[in-house]
Amino acid sequence: MNITKENVDALNAVVKVDIIAEDYQTKVSKILEDYRKKANIPGFRKGQVPMGMIKKQYGKSVMIDEVNKLLQDALNKFLTEEKLDILGNPLPRVKEDFNWNADTFSFEFELGLAPEFEIDLSAKNKINKYNIVATDELIDEEVKNIQARYGKMSSLDEATEHSNVTGTFVNEEKEINKKSTFLVNDLKGKKNEKKVIGAKKGDVIELETKELFEDDHKLQHVLGVSHDIIHDLDITVTLTIEDITKTEPADLDQELFDKLFADGSVTTATQLREKIKEDAEKQFEQQGDQQLLNAVQEYLIENTKFDLPSDFLKKWLATAGEKELTTEEAAAEYDKSEKALRYQLIEGKIMKDNDIRLDYKELADYAKGFIRTQMAQFGNMNPEEKELDEIAGRILQNKEEAQKLQTQLISQKLLTFFKENINFKTKEVSYEDFIKEVYK
Repeated sequence: MNITKENVDALNAVVKVDIIAEDYQTKVSKILEDYRKKANIPGFRKGQVPMGMIKKQYGKSVMIDEVNKLLQDALNKFLTEEKLDILGNPLPRVKEDFNWNADTFSFEFELGLAPEFEIDLSAKNKINKYNIVATDELIDEEVKNIQARYGKMSSLDEATEHSNVTGTFVNEEKEINKKSTFLVNDLKGKKNEKKVIGAKKGDVIELETKELFEDDHKLQHVLGVSHDIIHDLDITVTLTIEDITKTEPADLDQELFDKLFADGSVTTATQLREKIKEDAEKQFEQQGDQQLLNAVQEYLIENTKFDLPSDFLKKWLATAGEKELTTEEAAAEYDKSEKALRYQLIEGKIMKDNDIRLDYKELADYAKGFIRTQMAQFGNMNPEEKELDEIAGRILQNKEEAQKLQTQLISQKLLTFFKENINFKTKEVSYEDFIKEVYK
């Protein structure tokens, strides 16, 4: 057997594999001999069937099978030994004059090679890193929400300015059918308030979604639609009122504090506000980190220039899935996936160049931390280590779940690396301003 590689250009190569009869004949003969020993053909004693008959019946299919196995093993070994960094999988070249009746065979495979490139992390002041703070207004609102949540509720015959209205919002075209509760005060504008104030149970009201609430994210929650469409949503919805209530806010006293913090850590309204601020800013930090990671990814994709073997990748995509794609479909699929492929190559190089690794113990510990958080939500604050190990082991045996956790942990490692190695422009903003700037 002989294997050679010819570079077409920096991103494309062709591997040629020549196989002669001596490479496969011994294995084929052994398999056919085994067939002969086991063959049960009328007119012949078991094990006494003429080899010529066995070869005629099975010889060609066995030979083809063995040549293909030999070819695949040889190709994989060659790619490994040559340390070729390829994209996709090798694509066999179809030869019109190929003949399985010959003694020797020549196969060719097209390769798409990963590009060589450098990464510049000197993005000084070009990427915003948001420090999101909880404003007094946000804390005031959360205090009100807590007082309302733990307050005393009573039913009303009709809606007032300060009442809670529960009803079902419907719009068939957008497939909206959501039961929600909202405070009449949260509606934007006298026109909308006027439609609701005075309404009774069973009434059906038509409302325009554009500027229905002071905060679009309130509208998103009430209608149960995605964040992507909420800011431009301009439709009519019907609201069927099912319940009207009024809440007397709970007092900010020790009874309320103990309901919120059973450990007695809060004894004053000031301490409650401090806790709210701390918890809110922890959540904001997670959102800020995700935005930062997204911004760095976009920056690196935009500012790391390299070519890809696009023609090869389009051909590979056409045959890589369960269903073969047309040339146009493969081109469209390539356009959709090119950005992700570029970042995948950039990420891989960053991890390799900076020795960022992930081992099983780290992944298992990360999985246990995730499990511990979930168990705490259900009241199990101190699970045994053995129990955590067993659950983590089961999760990591699931390939899909393991891949999901691995992706999350790699993102954490890369985020830490970026924070240490890129000079960002730090901006301190309120959560409201963060949403406006990032999702405008």
